[in-house]
Amino acid sequence: MKTMGWLIRREYWEHKGMLLWVPVAIATLMVAFALAMAFMGHNAEIHWDMPEGKASGVTILMGQRQQVALADKAAATYPIVAAPLYMALGFMVFSYCIGALYNERRDRSLLFWKSLPVSDAATVVSKAALALLLIPLGIVVLALATALLVTLIALGVLAYKGTNVLPLLLTSPHFWLTPLKLVALVPVYMLWALPTVGWLLMVSSWARSKVFLWAVGAPLLTAMLLSWANKAFTLGLDMEWLFSNIISRLLVSVVPGSWFAIEALRRPVEYAGAVAERGPTSEVHGVVDALFNGSWAAVATPNLLIGALAGVLMIAAAIWLRRHREEG
Repeated sequence: MKTMGWLIRREYWEHKGMLLWVPVAIATLMVAFALAMAFMGHNAEIHWDMPEGKASGVTILMGQRQQVALADKAAATYPIVAAPLYMALGFMVFSYCIGALYNERRDRSLLFWKSLPVSDAATVVSKAALALLLIPLGIVVLALATALLVTLIALGVLAYKGTNVLPLLLTSPHFWLTPLKLVALVPVYMLWALPTVGWLLMVSSWARSKVFLWAVGAPLLTAMLLSWANKAFTLGLDMEWLFSNIISRLLVSVVPGSWFAIEALRRPVEYAGAVAERGPTSEVHGVVDALFNGSWAAVATPNLLIGALAGVLMIAAAIWLRRHREEG
């Protein structure tokens, strides 16, 4: 376990710019933009979609019921404010994995690391653990902190205009439960992202050069050739199934929430969203619950289970390739 910890530290030190400073820069820009909008727009007219809310360029007056509804809605949805960081997560994991094993062969540092008493399995597993657990967990923590800051800035502007809903926000149970639900989705992300992480690590340990072209171009070119053959020779292949269950699982499974591409999981969320649009503000919790429950429901789907198994096998193949292929 101590060796694994040092291996993960090594990966962090080698990729500190991408793993730390890139997300911190994104978060800083988001907070700076929110502050700029708060200062520049403090006299702007604000419109609220609430029947008893009154807005003007100077003050915003709301009844108690509207304040409670606003606080309740903000408590359930404020983590969504950090959406750019969640999207950056997919790019970070993809970029890290695609060069994780290739770069050490290209600069010949592999010879040094293999001279140490560390197994190839431990090295590859440490890289997979960083991509599947530590990067997502770090992004979630940073995203929650960023979303909280941006939300507090928005509520500060609202308080400046005469309506302070911060006490109501802090006393809402959803304010404390929603972040925990988001953190609880990290295991779902780990399992869902396994095929892409395994594929990228395997290609990274095998390709002599142009890793991106091999990792992305090979699946897409194969799909294009199969699509051509399917039409030219009437093979009867289900190309939609191929793209949704093979190609997309190899290339975009690191995107958070991509498991909702499964129709059986997508429909309950769409229904909850439609109900929330027609119903009262409190119905937003139905959408949040549908997202959370639907995400965990993905764990029981064959798509996730088979993909996770394939990802583990590809990681095992990456270990074998690293052990037997030392040339750059």
